[in-house]
Amino acid sequence: MKYAREIKVGVLAAVCLFLLFFGLNFLKGVNIFSPTNSYHGVFYNLHGLEEQAAVYIRGHRVGQVDVIHYDFTADSAFTVDLSIRKDIALPQGTAMALVSDGLLGGMAVELQFPENTNNADLATVEKGAYLPTMYVPGIMESLKGDLMAHIDQAILSVDSLVASLQNQVNGGHIKSSLVNVDRITSDLTTVSSDLKHVMKNQVPRIVNNADTTLANLNAVVADIKSADLASTVARVDTAVENVNSLVTEVRKPIAPLMQHIDATVVSADSLLVDLKAHPKRYVHFSLFGKKDK
Repeated sequence: MKYAREIKVGVLAAVCLFLLFFGLNFLKGVNIFSPTNSYHGVFYNLHGLEEQAAVYIRGHRVGQVDVIHYDFTADSAFTVDLSIRKDIALPQGTAMALVSDGLLGGMAVELQFPENTNNADLATVEKGAYLPTMYVPGIMESLKGDLMAHIDQAILSVDSLVASLQNQVNGGHIKSSLVNVDRITSDLTTVSSDLKHVMKNQVPRIVNNADTTLANLNAVVADIKSADLASTVARVDTAVENVNSLVTEVRKPIAPLMQHIDATVVSADSLLVDLKAHPKRYVHFSLFGKKDK
């Protein structure tokens, strides 16, 4: 045939394009042989959503974004066409939400069902209908506000710290502090040298004296242990008994003597009393030499 070669090249090119199209969709998780239903949504801002982006229901991929139409003269400039598997029925109240597809995965569409999806009588959304839309901030955007506030506070704190350090430098406080540190270091060096001298010269002498004292103390203790303390105590007891006996013997002759002395003292006392009462009985004095009868 005249055009057999060209026909073969054309068929081969068509097969390659089909395999390329099928392979790309397979890598994206889209089965081109599965029938789909189309739905639409209108957005004011796409936040980076692109065509071929994934469509999820509760984290499970069920379709993709087919086409994004834009009209910047309208208030909501973007119209998003998406297709999902035909076997999935969307209940009334289903919304299209723009969500973050991972930390670095761009944006995706999440179909969010209403809370009463367990009701079997709930009506479903017709194919090709427009769904309500919303935007769900990602983790990074949620943290951005708080993070920026903390960063601003940190910057203010750093500015205050730098200003305080600048004041310290300009006021000479740091210089005086460094001078004091040098002086303290010098004093520590001197103290360390003196301590080394003491440890080298005086401490060994003190240790030797302590050893000698301990040796003498041990000798005294040994002498005390070797002394016959029991016999010494016995001799002391004997001496005390002898003294007690001597005192008893001395008391025996002294007792009668003390009794006589007591009687004499009593008689002398009576005599003095009588002398005071009748002095003429014991003393006679007359100027004419006549005695009284």
